[in-house]
Amino acid sequence: MIGQLTGLVGQIEGERCIVDVNGVGYVVSASIRTLAALPQPPSVARVLIETIVREDAIQLFGFATTDERDWFRLLTTVQGVGAKVALAILSANSPGELLLAINAGDKGALTRAAGVGPRLADRILSELRNKVAKMPGGGGTVSAPGIVSGPSVENDALLALAGLGFRRAEAWPVLSKVLAENENATLDLAIRLSLKDLAR
Repeated sequence: MIGQLTGLVGQIEGERCIVDVNGVGYVVSASIRTLAALPQPPSVARVLIETIVREDAIQLFGFATTDERDWFRLLTTVQGVGAKVALAILSANSPGELLLAINAGDKGALTRAAGVGPRLADRILSELRNKVAKMPGGGGTVSAPGIVSGPSVENDALLALAGLGFRRAEAWPVLSKVLAENENATLDLAIRLSLKDLAR
């Protein structure tokens, strides 16, 4: 099982690259984020590898960081999320953005990825919501902003901002800061102050 490759980046094309290790060129599929982080050929690079063995092929998937590799492993535990779809999700969202999106219930952040429709996005959110606390940046205990039972200024403001075109993953950090700095803020004030910050 291959866990890491260190060698010359020989070629980068589409969604994959070739890593030349002592004259052997390994074809490695990767996210746009990882491919962009690689040095220009023919420089030496270290790429973390996840090896997937199938009956008809051995596939190598590469990652620039352990965070991205860990998220790849978690995403592929969801039914309907294969390696290709997991890479597409990681191309559209950084690990930090994924953490925010899942905790905020931001389906739109997931459907931006090729191959992820609304139904699959719902499944990813429901299956991973209770698992992301262990992921990089999870901090052990993670609340689920936007998934609030009963009416609240926070929930209503998030819904209003989403209606104005802001993704929950981008709106929630701003809104939570506004609410922390303005205790007992009304819904109108929370929305106005959040919009002011988001418009910068």
